[in-house]
Parts: sequence; structure tokens; C-alpha cells
Amino acid sequence: MESSSERLLTPGEVAALFRVDPKTVTRWAAAGRISSIRTPGGHRRFRESEVHALLRGEDVLTAERPAGESPRV
Repeated sequence: MESSSERLLTPGEVAALFRVDPKTVTRWAAAGRISSIRTPGGHRRFRESEVHALLRGEDVLTAERPAGESPRV
């Protein structure tokens, strides 16, 4: 069950943490390298806990990936 108190970050906020362009973050999401949530207006948002796990070098998508599905690179 997802916590409703989890902070969601914009592509710009994630980009600042990784020191990349926001478009790069959007491409990562489209490629499946990071999961995102879509707002009712269609904007991407990223879970703060997942972003910080990625910053620590953890592969957070493997736990969420269905069995037998290979990671996208």
C-alpha cells in the first residue's frame, strides 16, 4: 500500500539532485529506469524515497518489476 504522505518530486527537482537536465529525467522515466506517477494534468512526479534510493545507488525497480521481466536500459 502506498503512503499518502510520500513527497512527490517534479522532474526539475529530480534533475537538480542528479545534476542533469529535466528532459533527461523524463527520458529515464519513459525508458523505465525510474518509475513515475502521472498527475491528473498529465505531468510526471517521482517518489522522493525512490529518488533518494537511486542516489544511493540502489536498484529500486527490481523489487517492483514483475517476475521474468528484464530491466530496460
